[in-house]
Amino acid sequence: MRCDILTLFPDMVAPVLAQSILKRAQEKGLLHVQVRNLRDYTLDRHRVADDVPYGGGAGMVMKAEPILRAVEQIQAEYAVAGEEIRLLFPSPHGRPFTQAYAKNLAADTRRLVILCGHYEGVDERVRLALQPEEISVGDYVLTGGELPALVLIDAAARLVPGVLGDPESIEEESFTDSLLEYPHYTRPAEVRGMAVPEVLLSGHHEVIRLWRRKESLRSTYQRRPDLLRDRVLSLEDQQLLDELTREGVAGTPVRCGEEGVVS
Repeated sequence: MRCDILTLFPDMVAPVLAQSILKRAQEKGLLHVQVRNLRDYTLDRHRVADDVPYGGGAGMVMKAEPILRAVEQIQAEYAVAGEEIRLLFPSPHGRPFTQAYAKNLAADTRRLVILCGHYEGVDERVRLALQPEEISVGDYVLTGGELPALVLIDAAARLVPGVLGDPESIEEESFTDSLLEYPHYTRPAEVRGMAVPEVLLSGHHEVIRLWRRKESLRSTYQRRPDLLRDRVLSLEDQQLLDELTREGVAGTPVRCGEEGVVS
């Protein structure tokens, strides 16, 4: 997986790329990330990459020319090596980012070039000229596109074969099967009066598998019922869900209010 990040603030992303799974993926040669400073593509001595908005208003707008110049140079640079680019632009106007979207990015053989907006936004002529693929990581406001860029890379990179030590880790994670993940426990067996469920100490693999599946369904039903809507359940899942219903699991599924407050 090969990525370029175009940003005005390289120091916002570099430290994250040098930690944990992303660091190991790069050391293994499974992930290559190049961080490019958009100011390097300006032509004036002050390296100005933003300006006041036409029509007035608060804040600054990222200038079109440095971005257009950067993308054109990157395209030309990689074309020499026979590489195509896929231009991504984190934006509230984009398609929602999902696990399926992450899988798509992880499997793409093109170089992913991620443009990070900042301030009040990017000159609209960037969209018109480049027609980037816009992706939304959620309905909220962030300082810039740097954090979303890291989200895209992290979510996709962990799906690249060999990045995670245990392939089963991917299969059991939340959203891989459109369900939330089951709860995890580790030593000691009791913490402040809270004990590990007996089933996890039984050593009976099939019983543990069914418990985990049931808890996954329980968590999804209580916290994200929307994930179960229109889902075609397997016979096993339907039976487990019926068990939960008979047990009287949280009569009314938890829903999120419009302001993100759990009600």
